[in-house]
Amino acid sequence: MRARGAVVSSVADQGVAALTNILVLIAAARLSTVAGFARFSAVYLVFTVLLGVFGAYTGQPLVLTRGGDAARNACRSAVAFALLAAAVLGALLAGGALLVPGDTARALLALGLVLPVVLGQDAMRYAFSTLRLPHLALAADLLRLGCVLGALGVQSHGAGAARLVAVWGLSALPALLLSAALLRSRTAGARTELRPYLRRGHLGQRFVVEFGVGNATSQLSVLGLGTVGSPLVVGALRGATTLFGPLNVLFTSATSFGPPLLARVGDERRRIRATAALAGVLAATAALWATALALLPDKVGGQLLGDTWQSAAALLPATGSQYAAMAFGTCGLLALRMLDPRTTLSIQVVFSLAAVVFLIAGYALAGVTGAAWGLCLGSVCKAVATWTRVARLRRADGAGTGSVSASAVRSVP
Repeated sequence: MRARGAVVSSVADQGVAALTNILVLIAAARLSTVAGFARFSAVYLVFTVLLGVFGAYTGQPLVLTRGGDAARNACRSAVAFALLAAAVLGALLAGGALLVPGDTARALLALGLVLPVVLGQDAMRYAFSTLRLPHLALAADLLRLGCVLGALGVQSHGAGAARLVAVWGLSALPALLLSAALLRSRTAGARTELRPYLRRGHLGQRFVVEFGVGNATSQLSVLGLGTVGSPLVVGALRGATTLFGPLNVLFTSATSFGPPLLARVGDERRRIRATAALAGVLAATAALWATALALLPDKVGGQLLGDTWQSAAALLPATGSQYAAMAFGTCGLLALRMLDPRTTLSIQVVFSLAAVVFLIAGYALAGVTGAAWGLCLGSVCKAVATWTRVARLRRADGAGTGSVSASAVRSVP
């Protein structure tokens, strides 16, 4: 595809994926009691962590691959590995859940059964991006959106978390089958190699560590607060972040799908400027979205999140500020990955752990509202650190010698 068409298709695809995620959580909130949505949120949070891990291990190295045959081989290999790994992990998760009683365990069992479907379909989105065919990912995601809305739309109020997880996961099966058919025709004759993904030094191993300290740490800390405090803490925080679902997906997509699009921009200086402009646009969008949500009448908010609206609405100022800061932090990390990917890990470790400290301290001082502001403070600190590092690298490497090296690209997978 031409550059303009690829950008439009990729942005539209991320928008559809974001819309799907937010509508799933909104539907679950409306169909569930407060306690039921808290259980569904906890399980969906587990899925979100696993989705990020798989994307970091297979997807992010995949989008750095260049070359026709190399890209086709890498796409088939990445998808095959993701499907196999998801099946093994899903079986382990389901088996472990069978040994534990309770509604949450049953929901985890359902997640284990549908894990290959949802993670396999996401892996193919990375493959289409690598092949510069984002319009095919868009077609599959539109199909998934229609299926999930139809499947959840016929569920009755009070449906259990396990049932909602199963319905949500199985609704992605048509999109998975469509993506598999489209990908197979575009990678005919390509080789499938799984062994490189198990070797030491695979590029995805570094990206998983970055994701673990950068994303999963705070999310698992929220789960921990629900364990030692109240499960309603998880529901309130997840309810607030649900309202920012499109931005959340776009932030993740910036680092996952941004490199193939930014590679079309001329020189390194223009790419950094484009990344900074993207940060400003996303931050302004977050601020406007937070303002619009704050002005919603309680009746409309209740229609969006059901009984969870009241607790989530109280967190909108903190969560909106957090997402504005996250826009700059995410785009700063993307800029650093283009300049020198070795510099991002230390920032992720230091400031993600700082965010956890702020989260816990905020909860201790002011309950769930303090926890939300703690997460916001952590995002602000990370954003400042990333762009400070970008400025230093630009001064030290005026000629752009810190850009992503060919050896890093050749290391994929």
